[in-house]
Amino acid sequence: MKAANGMLRLIDVRKSYRIGPSTREVLQGIRLDVNAGDLVSIMGPSGSGKTTLMNIIGLLDRPTSGACLLNGRDVARLTDDELSTLRNEHIGFVFQSFQLLPQLTALENVCLPLVYRGVARAQLRTRALPLLARVGMADWAGHRPSQLSGGQKQRVAIARALAGEPTLLLADEPTGALDSDTALEVMTLLLRLNAEQGVTILIITHDPLVARQCARQVRIRDGNLHEVGAGAAGVIAPRPTRPDPEVMRAPGARPQP
Repeated sequence: MKAANGMLRLIDVRKSYRIGPSTREVLQGIRLDVNAGDLVSIMGPSGSGKTTLMNIIGLLDRPTSGACLLNGRDVARLTDDELSTLRNEHIGFVFQSFQLLPQLTALENVCLPLVYRGVARAQLRTRALPLLARVGMADWAGHRPSQLSGGQKQRVAIARALAGEPTLLLADEPTGALDSDTALEVMTLLLRLNAEQGVTILIITHDPLVARQCARQVRIRDGNLHEVGAGAAGVIAPRPTRPDPEVMRAPGARPQP
């Protein structure tokens, strides 16, 4: 599950969007290092750029300029098919709305990433059941999402995200749809996965109570990151005053016209 240190690195990442005749810069020179085993929260208000940042980290979008390296690979050099493969192999997603398929059981939902990876049908149950047990949901393997509580759905979603043994677990508002007690249970599970099993987790949240439980706490505002948690292992800074040499060597590292 663990990767070498420096598994995720963002160097002067910028993202701009065209709005009519003008250009809006959403991310303004983001710098972030995430090491294997880190537990990082990124917190910011609506419109701060955290969703845009999550999409870039999750390889769902590309930066306008700058470099995004995952396990040493510069994703700017990859085709869309290569990005899809890298995302499937290295990133597990947990969403606020769970995104479980309603017609499938908990076990079948966890099996889905394994199916996409070409795991033989005879091995699916053997691979998926331990994952449900890992999140305390083995006894609900045959239940459909409509038969589960919000917290149980999120546990199944976490098991599904772990199915591919990802390098990085990317959780987007994982407690946003839950009541406070259930949110605490889900956060306790994520903390245990990080502390006991070394799962690297990055949580996007607007909730300071969630953010404070992470060893590293990052805030995003007006397109810039600032690390506020003690014992920061990575380097995060606002827009640099001059270009980073590594970015100048990265393909496509030029401002959007």
